[in-house]
Amino acid sequence: MRAYLKETELLNYSHPLIRQVIHSRQWDRMPRKEQILGIYNYVRDEILFGYNRADHIPASEVLQNGYGQCNTKGVLFMALLRAVGVPCRMHGFAIDKKLQKGAMKGWYYQLSPREIVHSWVEVLYEGKWLNIEGFILDIPYLTKLQQKFGQCTDSFCGYGVATDNFQNPEIYWNENDTYVQKEGIVRDFGIYDSPDAFFSVHQQGLSPLKKTIYSRVVRHLMNRNVSRIRQG
Repeated sequence: MRAYLKETELLNYSHPLIRQVIHSRQWDRMPRKEQILGIYNYVRDEILFGYNRADHIPASEVLQNGYGQCNTKGVLFMALLRAVGVPCRMHGFAIDKKLQKGAMKGWYYQLSPREIVHSWVEVLYEGKWLNIEGFILDIPYLTKLQQKFGQCTDSFCGYGVATDNFQNPEIYWNENDTYVQKEGIVRDFGIYDSPDAFFSVHQQGLSPLKKTIYSRVVRHLMNRNVSRIRQG
């Protein structure tokens, strides 16, 4: 179990910002279920859905940004869990870029790779590994999407969502698996002890120039699109 509790460069849970939020929420004093639920709801709703400068950034930076996507929110979720003694690991995938259509538009959608690196977090609870992915979209954003596409009651793919039950996706944790992008998965990369290990092998398929354009231009356009939807 030590590998699933270890602090790493990305899971930097000794950072003052990480310690501060744990202390203020008193997660380190709660029973195991309440710990996981509190951290899960915090990462889902108080860390807004949005796009950071890269996937492989430390948890403290995600917390400071106040937003994230599947990979970066997963890094923060893992760091907070490990900080309070909850074993966890990362499961990596590739998803179809159609999942991002709507958040990503026009020329930058056309230039993006066909497959995008994705991950969810596996949490050890009551002797069982649970798949946790439903923290990616904050409730206000998802609610506005559901209102915008109110006629869709079953499968939906786009705007950061890939689910077969759009109006009632599995995003509420009660000792169960949670998902919100699972239906967009096209390849399974397997399980890794840490995000550091995962991202050392799998990174987004972008050239150095495209990485720069993404970091300096594209992600800001995507965040603007997401913010407009969240604001209605």
